[in-house]
Amino acid sequence: MIKNPRNLLWFIPLLLFVTSPLWKPPLSAFLQPRGSYDPDGAREPVKQEQSFVMDAVTITMSSWGRVEWIVNARQAFTGKSDKEIGMLDVDALYTGEEKEHTRITSERGLYDLDKSHLVLIDNVVVDKPVSQQQLYTDLLHYYNTEKLIVSPGKVRINGPDFTIRAGRLEYDLVSRGYDFSKRVICEF
Repeated sequence: MIKNPRNLLWFIPLLLFVTSPLWKPPLSAFLQPRGSYDPDGAREPVKQEQSFVMDAVTITMSSWGRVEWIVNARQAFTGKSDKEIGMLDVDALYTGEEKEHTRITSERGLYDLDKSHLVLIDNVVVDKPVSQQQLYTDLLHYYNTEKLIVSPGKVRINGPDFTIRAGRLEYDLVSRGYDFSKRVICEF
């Protein structure tokens, strides 16, 4: 018989090693994680996109606390990114610093929130009722930070005594200067 019970301590690891084929497979099956794991999917950040469609939307653009633009649309929706707003049946009113309000209509529009950039597309009509002038084009850009209106395509301006046709128009709202280019035709 063994005189010292402390010598039995070496017997416990030996017993665990010898009996491991009996208890190891059920224990490892019990401890195995359930479900699937995709290591590539865990590394990719999840993109969260927000998209919307709204009816009867009004957007106001202001500078120095003064409202310059009131843009109404029959419908607005998410653009290519969450910083763009697409619009249908746009009816905009430019109040600006001028005494005469200008009404602008188009079939479609796009507004970039970061750049304060308004784009009006398809059958754009700019109407200045007091001076009896109308501008017709298919594409019109308004850059709010530069206070610049650009129409890169064909434009036609009708007034009471004149008609101007051009391939491009730039209008600076601060200096009120026009720049026509690409084959300008004036009729008086």
